[in-house]
Amino acid sequence: MTDPQSPAPGDGSVPPPPPGYSTNPPPAPAYGQPPSYGQPQEAYGQPQYAPAPQAPYGAPASATIPGRTMGIVAFILSFFVQLIALILGIVALVQSRKAGHKNGWALAAIIISAVLMVVGVILLFAIFIPLITFGTEAFQACQAVGFEGTVTVRGLPVECSNINR
Repeated sequence: MTDPQSPAPGDGSVPPPPPGYSTNPPPAPAYGQPPSYGQPQEAYGQPQYAPAPQAPYGAPASATIPGRTMGIVAFILSFFVQLIALILGIVALVQSRKAGHKNGWALAAIIISAVLMVVGVILLFAIFIPLITFGTEAFQACQAVGFEGTVTVRGLPVECSNINR
């Protein structure tokens, strides 16, 4: 007697396939579809990704305020080039106000550049113009004496030989 699991050698019979398997290959899938091979078709749909991580703890990132960078640049320039800083500060402030935001950098640049411009004008009239007019008065006084000797201008002695004609 022969065991069905192990046939006798030479009898030409092929052992039966294990249970649950078929000897016939699966039908060819339609174009563009992956073969199913016993797996559900839903497994080949869109890949499932993990949800996005939550935002880190802390203050949310704020949107950029129009004119803020220009306001900072105007603030820095207000100490060196007041007229350009004043113009940039006004432009930055207008851009920020149109967007409904405040721009302290632009406002500070406007104030600082305006104050320094006024101080510059005051220094012009208080220091530089008297120095320029002093030279003119000294020239005229030396011209009157023929550029010889020493003359007194505004209480200061001026030697006429040092004045260029």
